[in-house]
Amino acid sequence: MNNVREMTLFGYLMAGPTWHLYGAWRHPDSDALDSLDPRRYETIAQICEAGKFDGVFFVDFVTIFDTYGGDLQTCMREPGQMCMLEPMQLLAGMARVTSRIGLAASMSTSLYPPYHIARSFATLDHISQGRAGWNIVTSAMQSEAQNYGFDKLLEKSQRYDHADEVLEACDALWESWDADALVLSREDNVYVDGSKVRYANYQGSRVSTRGPLTAPRSPQTRPVMMQAGSSPRGRQFAGRWAEAIFTVQSNERDMRAYYRDIKRHVVDAGRAATQCRVLPAIDVVIGTTQAQAEEKAAEINRYASPSLGVQELSNVVGIDLAPYPLDTPIADLDLGHIYQGIVDSIRQGSGRDNLTLGEAGEAWSRNQMCPQFVGTSESVANKLQHLFENECCDGFMLCPSLSPGGYQDFVDGVVPILQHRKLFRTEYAASTFRDNLLT
Repeated sequence: MNNVREMTLFGYLMAGPTWHLYGAWRHPDSDALDSLDPRRYETIAQICEAGKFDGVFFVDFVTIFDTYGGDLQTCMREPGQMCMLEPMQLLAGMARVTSRIGLAASMSTSLYPPYHIARSFATLDHISQGRAGWNIVTSAMQSEAQNYGFDKLLEKSQRYDHADEVLEACDALWESWDADALVLSREDNVYVDGSKVRYANYQGSRVSTRGPLTAPRSPQTRPVMMQAGSSPRGRQFAGRWAEAIFTVQSNERDMRAYYRDIKRHVVDAGRAATQCRVLPAIDVVIGTTQAQAEEKAAEINRYASPSLGVQELSNVVGIDLAPYPLDTPIADLDLGHIYQGIVDSIRQGSGRDNLTLGEAGEAWSRNQMCPQFVGTSESVANKLQHLFENECCDGFMLCPSLSPGGYQDFVDGVVPILQHRKLFRTEYAASTFRDNLLT
């Protein structure tokens, strides 16, 4: 066991044209036009594995947004948050071209029954030989529920109660096979020792499953559990289940406050604080000099689209902003309580208070509250080290504006410096996702 605290690093993915800087698909160095080609994602996984990242994971939405203007056209013509392919199938391909990096995908406890979830991740864990991870989401958009044949989602206050039972049911299914149930004896004519396979018979107030799972126990038994809850109930849920948390804060103070609160919830749930890694999202633009890095960032950021940002803000707050001119002051918009935290974060990220709707849209399309660190490899490494050593995080979720170059620049430039400072591994210590992440 390694007793020296080292950073955790993840790569952020979305199976669509862009996942961080809206408009980046138009940049000539972007691979966004290959969104439907599995080799795009396989290449990113290989880059991150060469950098000894703990894992990569797919954010996923199972809807095409239509809040802005009440139609699909705005989201599709100028693509923002579009998840075009089912990530579990992409991860299966990525597993075949990598050997150590963790492979995680989002799957909703509100949309999928426990049996489907448990079987899917057990299968991925077998395919990857112990590298599956599950980003647990409860879903937030009614259109997602409607795509799956539900009239609406559960009330927000009930979604995490439902999710707790889904996780308990999945655990019962994953435990339904003993590790040595597979005998595979041709001589004795015994493939499985049936006495070592049992029914799950899970019965909750909302969820039930009979079992046993068809898939035998996988190398990790259960996938690495990831989560991104920020509400009080979401943080409580994370304290019980999460082994890695993806979070978004725009400044050091908010990172530190979130980090300490999550660790408190983990301990309150009866776990060691070290059993959960907190990973704020970062964007990194690397240059050979500070001036060159700033020039590079300016070139990238000029693709940010205020109109697209406003469209995406509509989707986030669930209110059609199309009737409002872009020069409308944000303070004049009556968007209710739901918008305040979003706009406060945009203000913090932009460093400005008196934003118009267009300015807020441009800021949202550029960074979505994710801080952008611009500089040399050395200066970026210094910043990451400062946050890591000052109770702000356990590592970082790399969300580059451009793919694949953003990953490659980080791996080539920043990772060797972190390794030299003994802040990050030089080799994988284990074969499974969980063992590399938590030991």
